[in-house]
Amino acid sequence: MLPGMDGTGDLFAPVIARLGEAVNCVVVRYPDKPLDYEALIAHARSALPASGDFFLLGESFSGPIAIALAAEAPARMQGLILSATFVRNPLPWTGPLARLVEVLPVSGAPAALMTSLILGKFSTGQLRAQIAASLAQMSPSTIRSRLRAIASVDASDKLAAVGMPILYLRAEHDLLVPPSAGRLLKRLKPAAQVLSFEAPHFLLQVAVDDAASAIRDFLTKLTASPPFP
Repeated sequence: MLPGMDGTGDLFAPVIARLGEAVNCVVVRYPDKPLDYEALIAHARSALPASGDFFLLGESFSGPIAIALAAEAPARMQGLILSATFVRNPLPWTGPLARLVEVLPVSGAPAALMTSLILGKFSTGQLRAQIAASLAQMSPSTIRSRLRAIASVDASDKLAAVGMPILYLRAEHDLLVPPSAGRLLKRLKPAAQVLSFEAPHFLLQVAVDDAASAIRDFLTKLTASPPFP
């Protein structure tokens, strides 16, 4: 499981709990360093299991990383799961503004306000606190480097090379990843399964039960010895 912008993977805890012990979930944590996508792809590649079949899940920021690894067709990888993520910069109008990232407040009260706005009607004190705690583990320089990486990323060619089944989980109230991101993925990979959820960008944290159920169904259909009864 490859995490979102915070890079900690802590926010996967609710969906991992719902998936249960039948699924061995391995969370990849990114180092608190200003690394670009290529460096993070290498980091994630080194964490792939050495034995046994596996699936790869990329959430939000990690979508392009998961796509790049799937394009390499690792031995024993059975499928790709993408959640509230993108193939290329989901807000292309922000590209020319990338230099402003250097002065953008990415912690403290401004970040808390942004989180509240992104969650919208789904906002709760507990969820805001969880997100704040995960982001607080990353330095501002690390967060800024990831924002810069998003501004210029384009994994379209790599997605076109992916030959395995794909499940795309789309949040209907996502203010960061618009519907156009899902349409692009479907255009590049018509066979991809796209499911929509009543959730904001933090889909796996809000639509926990429904997302876990969709993931379980995907795993069961593609696994020779299904992990679920």
